[in-house]
Amino acid sequence: MTVIRTDDYGRVARERLPADVWDFIEGGSGDELTLAANAAAFRRARLRPRVMVDVSTVDTTRTLLGSRLATPIGIAPTAYHQLVHPDGEVATAAGADRAGALFVVAMFASRTLKDIAAASAAPLWLQLYWLRRRDAIADLAERAADAGFAALVLTADAPRLGRRLRDVRNGFAVDGRVRAVNLDAALMAASHDRRAGASALAAHAAQTFDPSLTWADLAWLRERSALPVLIKGILTGEDAAAAVAHGAAGIIVSNHGGRQLDGAIAALDALPEVVDAVAGACPVLFDGAVRGGRDALVALALGADAVLVGRPPLWALAAGGADGVADLLTGLTDELAHDMALAGRPTLADVDRRLIWGHS
Repeated sequence: MTVIRTDDYGRVARERLPADVWDFIEGGSGDELTLAANAAAFRRARLRPRVMVDVSTVDTTRTLLGSRLATPIGIAPTAYHQLVHPDGEVATAAGADRAGALFVVAMFASRTLKDIAAASAAPLWLQLYWLRRRDAIADLAERAADAGFAALVLTADAPRLGRRLRDVRNGFAVDGRVRAVNLDAALMAASHDRRAGASALAAHAAQTFDPSLTWADLAWLRERSALPVLIKGILTGEDAAAAVAHGAAGIIVSNHGGRQLDGAIAALDALPEVVDAVAGACPVLFDGAVRGGRDALVALALGADAVLVGRPPLWALAAGGADGVADLLTGLTDELAHDMALAGRPTLADVDRRLIWGHS
């Protein structure tokens, strides 16, 4: 198959991956209403292009928390990359490096932070869940700083795991040969316990995630790490304002790819409200069904400083390793630059709500 667009990587990956791994990657929670809504929100967006603008040069570079990036399109945190490729997150990092893109590494990465960092000179951030074992959080944050990671990303929308019915039907558990190597094996044991009609990941989350997390806990993490802390999983202006008030260095508008509260608002529909509430106090990033350069352009126009893609890098990793990831990110950036030119917006500073019909 000739790979031309993002979905082509998905078709290749589906042919290569075990069915339960594919469902783990692709599935949402409940009836997958929010999963569908994320994509539908982009299909509704209509653009207002300007003409007679000099677009002989189009600039996609972006500076984010002091790091210069070749593209505003980065990689969202997803767990266990070795489920789809033996090199795992090391290959993903190498691909991001070639594209000059941000990579947000998951807490449940299957390669060590040190090895991942060695594969990329591009910025790396580390995503964290709030565990009952606070010592594990503090230790991981310290090791991330030592490895050269530039920020921490606290996922706030997972006091418990969403009911992901594909995983339940498959009795999904993480292959014992693939492990979250940056955490104690005992802490992760339940994620490998396969039982018919149950998700091992949900059982693990019930054991290890701390549902008592509140805004007051953010101070605890900020006191223990000099790294800036972003909050991921915000969908309302109220929570955006609270994040700013409690010292968050950035916000990621996200509904966890439709994998948490089913029926939650599409991430794109939530974006303008959050951007307005933040009012420039910190960067606002976005994830949720970005599948092409046009999608990225729409999210950027609605106020995102950068966009993250989650499932597509796993598809590209399965299809072509580090080269696949690099080609995916480069292709998405080329699509973005192409659409910026056709829209008459030669720089990211020119991309604003006036581009979106109904928001001008």
